[in-house]
This record gives sequence, structure tokens and C-alpha cells, in this order.
Amino acid sequence: MINATKKWIFLKISGAILVPLMIWFILNFISIYDQEYFIVVNFFTNPLSKFLFSLFIINAYFFSALSISEVFEDYIKNNKIKNVANTVLYISAVVIPLFTIILINRL
Repeated sequence: MINATKKWIFLKISGAILVPLMIWFILNFISIYDQEYFIVVNFFTNPLSKFLFSLFIINAYFFSALSISEVFEDYIKNNKIKNVANTVLYISAVVIPLFTIILINRL
């Protein structure tokens, strides 16, 4: 299978998974937006919320990294700059969600 086809399939699958997770997050964010600190902490200490939020963060960064790498492929002509940009993008797409999940699990 061609590499571009794999990226396209991963984009479609991660986008389809991202839609219900985004709806879940938005509905819960609306419900805890004006609440006290302890209610927000209680939401993020709930095991189901931790799990779903972790999936949401991982999938969102995976989806955005794939999308942004396509922009790099289309608009950056210098291969060295393109490779550095993709490397930094993929590293940040792993480090930022990992750091976020670790901090949430410490609550």
C-alpha cells in the first residue's frame, strides 16, 4: 500500500473516532465550565473521564500531526527543512499528550 494511502486511511479513521470524543468533551466541558475547583477535579479523577479524555488527547494530536504533516509535504520544498519540521511535529505529538496524561493521572 502506498504511504499516502495509509496516511489518508489513518486520517479518516482518526477523524471518525475524534467526532464522538469531541462531542463528549464539549458536553462535559459545558457542564463543568462555571463550577468550583473540586467539581472539576472530581470530573478528571473519575476513571471513565480519565480514560476518555486520554483517548481524546491522543487521537486529537495524532489527527493534527497527520494533517499538519500533509501541509508540510505540500508547501515546504526543501527536504531538510521538511524532515526537521516533521520530526519536531511528531515528537511534540507524542510528548504533549503524554505529559498531559501524566499530569491528569496525578490528580
